[in-house]
Amino acid sequence: MHIILVSDRMATAKSITLGWRHLFFGFAGFVTLVISMSSLFSYVTVRHAAEVRLPFLQNMLSALNAAETQRSKEFVRENLNAMAIKLGQMQAQLAHLDSLGERLTAMAGIKSTEPNGNSANFSKDRRGGPLVQPSPLSSAELQDALEALSRQIEARSDTLSLIESQMLDERVRKSMLPTTLPVASQWNASSFGWRIDPFTGERALHEGVDFSADVGTPVVAAAGGVVITAERHPEYGNMVEIDHGNDLTTRYAHLSKILVKPGTLVRRGQEIAESGNTGRSTGPHLHFEVRLRGIAQNPNRFLQTAKAGMAVARR
Repeated sequence: MHIILVSDRMATAKSITLGWRHLFFGFAGFVTLVISMSSLFSYVTVRHAAEVRLPFLQNMLSALNAAETQRSKEFVRENLNAMAIKLGQMQAQLAHLDSLGERLTAMAGIKSTEPNGNSANFSKDRRGGPLVQPSPLSSAELQDALEALSRQIEARSDTLSLIESQMLDERVRKSMLPTTLPVASQWNASSFGWRIDPFTGERALHEGVDFSADVGTPVVAAAGGVVITAERHPEYGNMVEIDHGNDLTTRYAHLSKILVKPGTLVRRGQEIAESGNTGRSTGPHLHFEVRLRGIAQNPNRFLQTAKAGMAVARR
């Protein structure tokens, strides 16, 4: 690009040649000047506006912060109140558990104890009185109350678990007692004790009771246990003997058919045989014995319990 300068002061005209490099630097300088002036103008404007409006902005921010703080406090208080209400409900449930524990121990006839050996304290909720100067719980007080309640629940849980274990032991013990009728029949055919032997006519000891039962009548286990004998006996005929633990056994004799084998684990009321007329017998019936350490016991005290239980079940 050529530029020709003409002036009255100059004797001759001058020519200036501008290349692309001159144009580039000139444009860059112009842009830099524009940006610098804009930045300076913005700085002056903002500084002036801040000096004028700063108190208003500070007041507005303070008001916003105060409102937010108040909302936070109200939110925390509402949550603390809700937790306090829940704490009261849990304490009521704990009192209900205490009452339930008392009823369980009374029903089971068990003297319950705490794990540390002290008597279990199943105290009912017996508090009351007028509401005077109520005040909400603080977070620290609520935390302490929750921790105390947690300890109480843990102690009650341990106590109830101990009662459950004792009741289970009692249930297992009772399940091992022959308190179920071996056949659905009366046992007055021949009672336990001394009698006149039907074969010899002599006075002899009858070590069990006889149930009148036709051949093929189902015979069930009077209690749970393990079969230790299931074989033919010269006097008992076909016989099954069950061990119920604690040196207690039952015998079922004169059977027509045996349905179990030695070593079989049987449950209370499970069919183990069919009544018959085998061995030393004058007619179809079931001979039933209860033995403790091998010594015959009177089965009547066990069978009376079974009879009473059947009467209650029919009602």
